[in-house]
Amino acid sequence: MAQKTFASSGDLTEKAQTLEVLDDGVYALTAEGDPNVGAIEGEDFLVCFEALATPVAAREWLAKLREHTDKPVRYLVLSHYHAVRVLGASAFDAEVIVAHENTRALVAERGKEDWESEFGRMPRLAKGADSVPGLTWPTLTFSDRLTIDLGGDRGDLVLQYCGRGHTEGDIVAWLPRQKILFAGDLVEAEAALYTGDAFHRDWAAGTLDRVKSFGAEALVGGRGAVSRGRDAVDAAIEQTRGFLDVMIREVGAVQRAGGTLKEAFERTHAALAPKYGHWPIFEHCLPFDVSRLWDELSGIERPVIWTAQRDREVWDQLQG
Repeated sequence: MAQKTFASSGDLTEKAQTLEVLDDGVYALTAEGDPNVGAIEGEDFLVCFEALATPVAAREWLAKLREHTDKPVRYLVLSHYHAVRVLGASAFDAEVIVAHENTRALVAERGKEDWESEFGRMPRLAKGADSVPGLTWPTLTFSDRLTIDLGGDRGDLVLQYCGRGHTEGDIVAWLPRQKILFAGDLVEAEAALYTGDAFHRDWAAGTLDRVKSFGAEALVGGRGAVSRGRDAVDAAIEQTRGFLDVMIREVGAVQRAGGTLKEAFERTHAALAPKYGHWPIFEHCLPFDVSRLWDELSGIERPVIWTAQRDREVWDQLQG
């Protein structure tokens, strides 16, 4: 069997971007399984959600947004620390960059390694990589909840930590008046999960329960189409939970039987592929997902730092 092309390094086809107006002054940009971003208008300012991988990519998003509003960006909200979500931050000229306190700690601990890892795995997203001025540092952090008054009659934007999940610092952005939730990578709508830095058991249980408890009527996940209506929102959440539950079941079964990491990968791949295998980045993510879950179920509490070298070693071992 021919070895599969490393991660997403062979995916060089541009994805069509779609800017959707979800409500008055609420925007989402989706791109066929590429990372989603969003924006919310305040009375005289903007809150942008996620920054994309490079300033060049971010400026393209901002050019689309400027067709709808010319308000300045006051807040840039980062759902977590991963490079393809944060390294475009300088393009926004935001007054405040907001993230969870754990996200800031993760940037300090492993931001440089993650930058090299993610740009190696997903080179197409790193458009104009030399435009990145350095690591992105939040200037405002919080531990549980932060509320932004949008001014006028626009209501509030609530930033909430729901527990450990995709990383140990994920936050969501909730518009209670419009019942719209920007969930970051805690929820994917028909796109595969990347769980290489995850806490699978927390994520599949209490964290997703808290995400579901918002009762959102529209949800923008980390990848995939916008989910509209309660049934579609709940379906996206449960698809995400289902992916995690299958992984936990299959990897756990191989470990209890005294099997190997390679056997766990093959068994998990076979269990997930019929339902999830056609989704974006499935083959890319699964080796890193299974490796992290194997560690977690072995008692390694926090994810081992991914480096470009470790990426290749795990890929060659499991997808080779």
